[in-house]
Amino acid sequence: MPEEIDNRKKVARLLAMVRVGNISVRQALLSYPKDVQDESLIAAYHALIHYEADEDLRIKDSLYKQEQDDYIEFLSQTLGNGEDLPQNIINNYKKFYDSAPILHENNQKGFWKSFWKNLNIK
Repeated sequence: MPEEIDNRKKVARLLAMVRVGNISVRQALLSYPKDVQDESLIAAYHALIHYEADEDLRIKDSLYKQEQDDYIEFLSQTLGNGEDLPQNIINNYKKFYDSAPILHENNQKGFWKSFWKNLNIK
């Protein structure tokens, strides 16, 4: 459990840095904890991907930008407190994705996880 809380706090810092523009979404994703199974962190990973995908919309629409920034801030605060994200947020991402493309550890075990995932074998 302590590792789960540490991972949540790390992700909270990454989300906060993305929100204020200190790091890019790509940098956050590369710094994301590896091989996480925590549904809250998987949902936050997808939220980052969507945040990146909507960059052009945020530039065009200041209200949309504010809503997305507030959402990322909410995720950051919740995870920073070590709490689960609300189940409706987790479920919203789950219905679109079986899993997140979270990077695996850079070792033999991580290699095989990536290998089997790329072959689409569980």
